[in-house]
Amino acid sequence: MNSILVTGGAGFIGSNFVRMILSEHADCLVVNLDSLTYAGNLGNLEGFMDHPQHKFVKGDICDGAGVEKLIDEYKIDSIINFAAESHVDRSLVDPGIFIETNVKGTLALLKAALDKGIGRFLQVSTDEVYGSLGSEGMFTEDTPLSPNSPYSASKAGADHLVKAFGHSWGLEYNITRCSNNYGPYQFPEKMIPLMINNALADKELPVYGDGLYVRDWLYVYDHCTAIWKVLTEGKPGEIYNVGGNNEKTNLEVIGLILERLGKDSSLITYVKDRPGHDRRYAIDSSKMMSELGWAPTVTFEEGIVRTIDWYLENAKWLETIVSGEYEKYYDSMYSGR
Repeated sequence: MNSILVTGGAGFIGSNFVRMILSEHADCLVVNLDSLTYAGNLGNLEGFMDHPQHKFVKGDICDGAGVEKLIDEYKIDSIINFAAESHVDRSLVDPGIFIETNVKGTLALLKAALDKGIGRFLQVSTDEVYGSLGSEGMFTEDTPLSPNSPYSASKAGADHLVKAFGHSWGLEYNITRCSNNYGPYQFPEKMIPLMINNALADKELPVYGDGLYVRDWLYVYDHCTAIWKVLTEGKPGEIYNVGGNNEKTNLEVIGLILERLGKDSSLITYVKDRPGHDRRYAIDSSKMMSELGWAPTVTFEEGIVRTIDWYLENAKWLETIVSGEYEKYYDSMYSGR
């Protein structure tokens, strides 16, 4: 039986991955380590907390001794690191916490993995480490790193550490770099759930700048299957880009949400752009497709309907998430016009 340590497994992507593994791979023991900060929520794991192959542990990835104890106790053979501060806007307000979690936390995990002889370390990264694109072209695994926000800089730093541990000490690793994820259980600071939540409440939809920023959208389940492919079939030391082949402007995405919810475009309100806003991301997943036989299965038009319907069907989850603290954060981010 495989025994996997999943860090950040109560967050958006991590919890979706845990759910997928427990549903589709019965031979895996999942040890789920999460510090349960604002974006980590045990409600994301409802129905799976008591699964016999799931062990949840509240803890910090910066606690190397605690991580080593888990590795010993559960005979961990691989680590998948989802744990991260992940919102660009928050990194512009408080960069320090991004260094603590994303860089120092990854370092603590790497040291524990090396000390305990872990078979594979998989770092879940982001296409944002590549910087910004013009109107043409796509990021490949060979694109030089050029991060433009404290968030992406911290993720690039973590990626460099992972590669350094592989080069210097032979730690077997992989790095995946994904495009923008969306789907169930995403905290409503991110654009799609934010717009769904506001539209449902007939609140203004805050749109940065001219709304023509382009992102490649990846349905979270497709991302999870890609990570599993890399963990089980990826060549050690390789980096794999994971994209959804769904480039959309922010306004296109918001238009589909409004259409599905039967809301009027008059809810759109343009707000002051965030500093250093990257214009376009697009990711080339051909390496994943040719070497590992993976491909996205969900078009954006299908995925956005699934996502909106999930939020409609899980109003209680959303109501619980949108707390007083979130409202304070929201006001601080979008009150400027």
